[in-house]
Amino acid sequence: MTAKKRQTKQEERSASKNYLKKAQDSYETMLVAFDNKNYNAVGTLAIQCVISAADALCVHEKGVRSISQDHGDICALVKSTLLPEANEKSSTIKRILAKKNLIQYESRNVYESEAADLIKSATRIFEWVSLILLPVKLNM
Repeated sequence: MTAKKRQTKQEERSASKNYLKKAQDSYETMLVAFDNKNYNAVGTLAIQCVISAADALCVHEKGVRSISQDHGDICALVKSTLLPEANEKSSTIKRILAKKNLIQYESRNVYESEAADLIKSATRIFEWVSLILLPVKLNM
């Protein structure tokens, strides 16, 4: 059985700072949305934050990012970096992205408790990536 070919795009490693900035923007706006009790926005922004953070990490470490419609591919790409905690963080990203359909396409609103959990998980990913990219972030 052959390994699944993932759809990726080559990127200059220096572009990782741009993806990290997008993650930071989503992260900061997510926190404001929670304070304003806008829990649906929290969900959408948490998803965008972790996607951008994962892109930043993969571009920094591998010079590629996922362009697949299957968000599971970005999790596999994160895991393939072989960084400490990559396996655990990949699972966290997968859990957040698994909620995308509910958050963005179903009629039910995001509950406050769900928004709080999403913030906790997205924060773990954003902070992990930020620490790895700290030298890049200092030059932003």
